[in-house]
Amino acid sequence: MVRSFSVDASTQEALTSQSERVRRLSKEKNPIPMPRLDLNSKPLSPRTHGNTRARALVAASKGALTRATLAVLGIAAIGIAVGTVVARGGGGQTQIPATAADFFESGTQPNPDIEVFDAIIGAQNCTYCHSGYGTAVAPFDTWVTSIMAQSARDPIFHAALAIANQDVNLGGSTCLRCHAPGAFLGERTSTGTTADFIPEDFDGINCNFCHRVVNPELGALSAVGYPGDAAAPDVPIISALAASGLIPIGDGNARYVVDPDDARRGPFSDVPQNLHGMSSSGAPVKLITSPYHRSSEFCGTCHDVSNPLYSKNKKGQFVLNALGMPHPTEDPADMYPEQRTYSEWLNSSFVNGVGFKDHRFGGNDPDGVVSSCQDCHMPKVIAGGCRFYEYGDPWFERADMPQHSFAGANTWVVQAIREQNGPDEADALGLTQDLIDQASARTIQMLQNASDMTLTQVGGEIKVRVTNESGHKLPSGYPEGRRMWVNVKFTNAKGTVIAERGAYNSSTAVLTKNDTKVYQTKHGITEAVSKLTGLPAGPGFHLALSNKIFLDNRIPPRGFTNANFNAIGSGVIGYSYVDGQHWDDTMYSVPPGATSATVTLYYQTTSKEYVDFLRDTNTTNTTGQTVHDLWASTGKSAPVAMDTAMISLVAANPADLNGDGAVDASDLAILLSNWGGTGLGDVNGDGHIDGADLAALLSAWS
Repeated sequence: MVRSFSVDASTQEALTSQSERVRRLSKEKNPIPMPRLDLNSKPLSPRTHGNTRARALVAASKGALTRATLAVLGIAAIGIAVGTVVARGGGGQTQIPATAADFFESGTQPNPDIEVFDAIIGAQNCTYCHSGYGTAVAPFDTWVTSIMAQSARDPIFHAALAIANQDVNLGGSTCLRCHAPGAFLGERTSTGTTADFIPEDFDGINCNFCHRVVNPELGALSAVGYPGDAAAPDVPIISALAASGLIPIGDGNARYVVDPDDARRGPFSDVPQNLHGMSSSGAPVKLITSPYHRSSEFCGTCHDVSNPLYSKNKKGQFVLNALGMPHPTEDPADMYPEQRTYSEWLNSSFVNGVGFKDHRFGGNDPDGVVSSCQDCHMPKVIAGGCRFYEYGDPWFERADMPQHSFAGANTWVVQAIREQNGPDEADALGLTQDLIDQASARTIQMLQNASDMTLTQVGGEIKVRVTNESGHKLPSGYPEGRRMWVNVKFTNAKGTVIAERGAYNSSTAVLTKNDTKVYQTKHGITEAVSKLTGLPAGPGFHLALSNKIFLDNRIPPRGFTNANFNAIGSGVIGYSYVDGQHWDDTMYSVPPGATSATVTLYYQTTSKEYVDFLRDTNTTNTTGQTVHDLWASTGKSAPVAMDTAMISLVAANPADLNGDGAVDASDLAILLSNWGGTGLGDVNGDGHIDGADLAALLSAWS
């Protein structure tokens, strides 16, 4: 079924006339800065060569519009955009007719003109100096097997991108801004797909992009030029953005600021020689010291994600904006909170540092105290930043070289990418099996470091306590398909498993959920969005449409408070944690005959339910089937054991109702409070709490 909205000729003419008038007025009242400036203008051009190039569009694209212009043009554009609303998927689903303006975000804008904005170059350019001298330390060799490197090849991403574009016109454009920044900056994501990508765009979040990112706020984390270069290289870039009204508000949504010059920014100020050659525009590549690159604020650029289609109303509900214009406030705090990893960290104790006596995080950090994202995900190693350190003076080895591994929690996708591309092409990309195996080991270690588990017998039950040792919720990040659960196996004196809770069938990838604790978040749509789209209200996997969180029982980090986490859009929903709690307890009844219990905390990146959805809902292309096949052939996202422990069980005294090891007045009080009922107090197990139970309790009195 196809639904269409007609626009008659006179209306179309009026809209076109209005659009032209807006363009003319915007030039008169809010002139768009031309691509080149007077070389003597200040403070936009204090540097020689590159940053004396035109910088009014420094971070804006050639001919980019100001916010005000975009807003008004968006109103005109919607009259055209709603001309066709396409039904997708079974059951007559209606696509939301969004426009490019709806996904507008501030920060650096696309610009394919290398005379104004040096192109983001491919990561292979970095292999000559930054790989091949230690697979566990060389920046390229550790980066290439990370999800950062493979963000634009990830088959889960491509399948989800197809669904996003089915659900919302151009819905994928907001995803591509983060997953493929080189393509975005080169103006190759306007379709919301990868159709216009060049090969280098599939490098994802690559070396050249990250090492050109600029702190959007002038201050202590601003960059400093090397001797002989401009002392404050950020000033002209930020000034130009401010003049164009493009300074990002708040955190996240990949509203990055990028140096238009191919300068290399990093945390060190003592690189002995600059061997980076020339940029794509023919200018010398400069070195710039950037404290920002050691800060969590850098990571927050992408690791808070909000949907700009929605705004929070006075009731705290998220409602669809008027289409055809940017978000009314452009503040992520007013948008729908899809991911809040950075904000979770910002509201945890880790912001001030947390020490670990076992030095589980931080690598070669001597004191075991970690604070920033980089401390855990780019641990310090003893190595050189490039291969020349092996040659000696003037090159040298560092004790705090950040390992570019970016280990997280994705356990299977990089292997799937190798399988999808075949060994020859994968090897050419740097995805050798050896490097993938090393990355997989780092991921498993990261998951095992992220939690601790303790077991305690309490009468006829065991208490399983899972403690979150990470700097954000556990699990965190992408909300769909990820889950963590407790598996308990009770064994008898012969070692035979007599009962299991949270059983997982590795052949079918089906998890038994109703008898255990599953930690996850469930997003979905409200009745209002259901009426617009024809999809059922409630939890689901239509992430581009989601406007309500139905469940979030993930374990908070140290320093958690309900008020702060509610304020950032990452509150506890459908569960309860008290302020300061960064652990969770689950009680399991001990079955008769059990002498021990083995408990395992499992994590899974991609559930069967999610990958089935990606396959079955896709009516656009074959990416859903492709990822399902890869998921199946690489082990169905085999769960990873984060913690495993065993406890020997003592036969419980059924009269010891509170499990304190004594039968006394406390137990009597419990029995009497439940008199006439069932459950706790049923000492003889006959299903009733009565005089027989009272007699049994008194006979066992300590």
